[in-house]
Amino acid sequence: MPKMKTHTGAKKRFRATGTGKLKVKKSGKRHLLTGTAPKKGRELRKSIIVDSTDMKRMAKFMPYAK
Repeated sequence: MPKMKTHTGAKKRFRATGTGKLKVKKSGKRHLLTGTAPKKGRELRKSIIVDSTDMKRMAKFMPYAK
């Protein structure tokens, strides 16, 4: 059976943690930020863990992530 290919868009957006979960950066930090509160900008710096309900779909995109 041939090797499965990793989805190239997914590998640019997601990182696997040591326990096998996927981290992703929050959206909304690129442009049109003049009207947003400073607190909102600080919250958008952090990355988040992909929800467990989406992990099965992500496993198809990234078969070799832990």
